[in-house]
Amino acid sequence: MCPNLFLKSFVIFLKLLNMHSSRRTFLKTAGCLTIGFSLGVRVASRASPLFPGLQELPQDLQRNPAINAWLEVLADGRVRVLTGKMELGQGIRTAVAQLAAEELDMDLSRVDVLLAETGRTPDEGYTTGSNSIESSGLSVRYAAAAAKQQLLELAAKKMNVPVAELTISNGMVVPEKGGRGLSFSELLDGRQLTGEVREPVVLKARDLHRVVGRAVPRDEVAGMVCGKPLYVHDLDFPGMVHARVLRPPSYGGRLLSFDEQAVRKEVPGFLKTVVDGSFLAVIATSEYHAIKAQQLLRENAKWADGPSFPKVGRGQLPGYLMSLPVQTERVGEKGSMKTPVAGSTLQARYSKPYIMHGSIGPSCAVALYDKDELHVWTHSQGVYPLRETLSNLLQQPVEKIHVKGVPGAGCYGHNGADDAAADAVLLAVAYPGKHVRVEWSREDEHAWEPYGSAMVMELEAWLDGSGRISHWQYTLWSDTHGTRPGGNADNLLPARYLAKPFTGEPSGYSGGATRNAEPYYTIPNQQVDVHFFRGPLRVSSLRGLGAYGNLFAIESFMDELAEKAGKDPYTFRLLHLDDERAKDVVRKLREITQDGPQGEKMATGMAFSRYKNGGAYCAVAARVSVDEETGVVRVLKMWAVVDAGEVINPDGISNQIEGGMVQSASWTLLEQVRFDEKQVTSRHWGAYPIFRFGQDPEVEVVVLERPTDGPLGAGEAAQGPAAAAIVNAVYRACGKRVRDLPVMPLK
Repeated sequence: MCPNLFLKSFVIFLKLLNMHSSRRTFLKTAGCLTIGFSLGVRVASRASPLFPGLQELPQDLQRNPAINAWLEVLADGRVRVLTGKMELGQGIRTAVAQLAAEELDMDLSRVDVLLAETGRTPDEGYTTGSNSIESSGLSVRYAAAAAKQQLLELAAKKMNVPVAELTISNGMVVPEKGGRGLSFSELLDGRQLTGEVREPVVLKARDLHRVVGRAVPRDEVAGMVCGKPLYVHDLDFPGMVHARVLRPPSYGGRLLSFDEQAVRKEVPGFLKTVVDGSFLAVIATSEYHAIKAQQLLRENAKWADGPSFPKVGRGQLPGYLMSLPVQTERVGEKGSMKTPVAGSTLQARYSKPYIMHGSIGPSCAVALYDKDELHVWTHSQGVYPLRETLSNLLQQPVEKIHVKGVPGAGCYGHNGADDAAADAVLLAVAYPGKHVRVEWSREDEHAWEPYGSAMVMELEAWLDGSGRISHWQYTLWSDTHGTRPGGNADNLLPARYLAKPFTGEPSGYSGGATRNAEPYYTIPNQQVDVHFFRGPLRVSSLRGLGAYGNLFAIESFMDELAEKAGKDPYTFRLLHLDDERAKDVVRKLREITQDGPQGEKMATGMAFSRYKNGGAYCAVAARVSVDEETGVVRVLKMWAVVDAGEVINPDGISNQIEGGMVQSASWTLLEQVRFDEKQVTSRHWGAYPIFRFGQDPEVEVVVLERPTDGPLGAGEAAQGPAAAAIVNAVYRACGKRVRDLPVMPLK
């Protein structure tokens, strides 16, 4: 490129720049413009000088750089996108299709999406942390852009036309000056795209977007409403058999005896009993007969009791958890915690109980073992990690195991999906040549899924003479928030009950406990400590991990501090925020909630967070009423303002925030796992109530679009601030400060 042309272009670029941009943004944007010129594409019309080309390629793309790892051109000219992420209701299928369709200038109807499947889609680990768009979505975007460039170059050679004089339109490469175009399939002639995605990558200019940023309905929703077969539960194969597993009455229970003959006599469709140590299951010709056999076995099987649970009365769980042995880690420190000589102090302790995933459809899986090869259909959030774990369980090479992801009916987090898959696999090996379907009962799901950990949070803060926080002390008690089966069969439920059990301690992700434990506010002196304990119940990842409990505590405490400082909750938070994007969501929330009824036993509360202190910004308000006679709290309406950067599908983001607020309201008001000295007792919806349709509040979501900033995951942004907003509203409505969840009736 000649120096004079570069200088002229650079002058134009400076004029286009917002002169208030940061130095970092300036240098990044300048670098992207240079990339655009170096590829010989006209920047004004085709190359985006915005965030996507500024950063290094997503880690998932760096691990899987081949273009054809992310998309394929089909024989009819359609494009199939490959994503290693699972559809959990977050709309990833629609969003990645939008990204690919945009870069390839195709109608969305001509883009298919294949979800997580070993050997077919990229290995993207788990679908977690609200990072599907930031990782898989952006990987698809870059791969599609690289594919577009390759298709243009192929067409240029075949047509003998410069790349700059070609355009792409709905699967066709067409000369701008007229003439016959060539379809993608004609260009490839039965082959697939080759090569790898390497920087620099030219992306479509944002002002030319037709699909990205548009509210596109999810196709599968209509099927859900109409009851069409969509889920793993709906799978049906010729000759498929059905199985149920009989769990012990309590954790660690051991099988002593059972009467198979009683089952064989009473159940005509009974095929086989499978027993391996204390793993006991039945296989039958139909689901009804499998359930009947399971019930009969439950009546006659005898078990040795496992270790007892602690005797913890109502309100005693926080004290019990704080008494357990711990490993302590300091996860945040700033300034000096030397006690100030002036100002006022405030202390408070908060807690949350164990919470279930509460999947509407119990865990389910199908497995086939045939000719030394294993095929598994599962709603696991990580097909590749599950494959590694099943290899460890069976001592079988991973090359002989094929795992296909199929959506489940309602779960964010690590529920029983992987365990059900392991159940199905063990039974398929014991009954080869047939598809074996395993579905958990509601009792199985409630009693045996890994829960979200109970937590205790202690806070102390000092206010200076101006009403600002000068010192902040946060201490957290929590179990792990992640025991996913990442290659270790010890983390699979049935593996611990085999004749040769996997008895190692389940490995976990303790760091999930500290998610959002450090305040996002500007506080000069702060200290954050976490005490990790091993509690009595099985735990793992629940939506948001530790962020729900941490933000409930922090944002409740911020309200208490605001009152002590004599400031309204909005002003107090704005006083401690330096991030303008954070301030914008708080200000907007105040704007949209300032009108509305306020009165006796009715009030509005608010809270703010930035998920993981680096994800989406979300401010939530809740209006509640408190019944004077019964003490029952009802959430009437909830608002949220969210900034998730570039918006791929605004409808998708709104849906995630709405669902997150309602789910959080249910957790906050009603939900807790109960147990006695022998077992988990909340084994049905009556013992573990969740929100019913009539309890759902009205919801309103405002999305602040930031088209020049990178997309931020929003799926877990609302839960924490929603909880605090509710309890802050309760305090304003009736004067009672709730520090221990769930709220329950206030008497």
